[in-house]
Amino acid sequence: MLERNWKVRFFPIWVGQQFSLFGSAIAQFALVWWLTQKTGSATVLATASLVAMLPQIVLGPFAGALVDRWNRKRVMIIADSFIALVSFALALLFWAGKTEVWHIFLVKILRALGGAFHWTAWAASISLMVPKEHLTRISGLNQTLQGVRNILTPPLAAFLLYLLPISGILMIDVLTAFLAVAPLLVVFVPQPKMEGKRPPYLRELHEGFRYVWNWHGLFYLLLGATLLNALLNPAFTLLPLLVSKHFGKGALELGTLQAAFGFGVIGGGLILSIWGGFKRRIYTSFLGMLGMGIGVLFLGLVPGWLFWGAVGAMAFIGIMSSITNGPLVAILQAAVAPEMQGRVFSISDTLAGGASPLGLAIAGPVADLWGIQVWFILGGISLLLMGAAGFFIPAVIRIEEGPKTEPSRDLSSPPPPG
Repeated sequence: MLERNWKVRFFPIWVGQQFSLFGSAIAQFALVWWLTQKTGSATVLATASLVAMLPQIVLGPFAGALVDRWNRKRVMIIADSFIALVSFALALLFWAGKTEVWHIFLVKILRALGGAFHWTAWAASISLMVPKEHLTRISGLNQTLQGVRNILTPPLAAFLLYLLPISGILMIDVLTAFLAVAPLLVVFVPQPKMEGKRPPYLRELHEGFRYVWNWHGLFYLLLGATLLNALLNPAFTLLPLLVSKHFGKGALELGTLQAAFGFGVIGGGLILSIWGGFKRRIYTSFLGMLGMGIGVLFLGLVPGWLFWGAVGAMAFIGIMSSITNGPLVAILQAAVAPEMQGRVFSISDTLAGGASPLGLAIAGPVADLWGIQVWFILGGISLLLMGAAGFFIPAVIRIEEGPKTEPSRDLSSPPPPG
């Protein structure tokens, strides 16, 4: 039944989600621009980015355990509606001329909290709606749309800001959230089967951590992702300074680099959606990781007079980013037990992103001491080492077989009582 009818059920919801993501991206651009004009402070912008990360890092695993307990369709409807309500309240504040900087911080926290529930429920539902052999193609399609958003959002949002007040931009976000909720109201979303009586919440939360801990391949992969995020996020946060100080260029050239990356992501997503990757998906990700390493290292070593070399490197990084990330999502969707996916996705995001705030905190002092390019060099070398080492770690190569093929190991503490 899934094989024949899955597209009819899946794509209406998927299209609605894409509209919502576009609306959210436009709203976020408008809010960042407002903060830039209002304060002109790099600290304020960095704080805004940090508060948007923290809910997923701190609360993600708790949200994931709840997603596995609750009806995922209802979670998505409530989370999308909550985010729309938050945007509507901020639109009213802008309309009344009462907006303060702390309002933006609060809204970013609340939206990120809703997003932690929504993304986890959506990612965990895909494996129950899409046949396993098509999961990599769907991930490639998602990467393609992400690239399209990266390219279209800045100019479209800037154009809309000429036409509309920020309150109007936020109402677009509310409208696109409704477009995401509407198909969820009428389309059936499968739920994982649960055998027997549901265990207490804290026991389920503990089971999620133990599931990841015992799955050696996933655990090692997440440790590597944590290191990479700690190095790569600061590097690309400093991209404007690389453009201005190293290449001696301006805003137009920064936009060119960002557009090149976006076109690369689109290209990589299209390649992945058509090709589907190697039969063993992890090989596809490691190939992409090696390619990303070459591109990031080149970006760190390219001389200041070779700006168009940097443009080519950014496009290549975008292609390889899609080829790296798309299969990883598909691996988890195919290998993780459906009733565990909420917890596994949220814990994976928390562990992989946990070091990013630390990297962002030390990015400035390190760049001032050793130069901006050091972050790109470290990131490129780390990608190359991790991509190459992955081929020689049996637990990682066998990750698609799931945790059941690996010997279990106990966490240091027993599960909490009910």
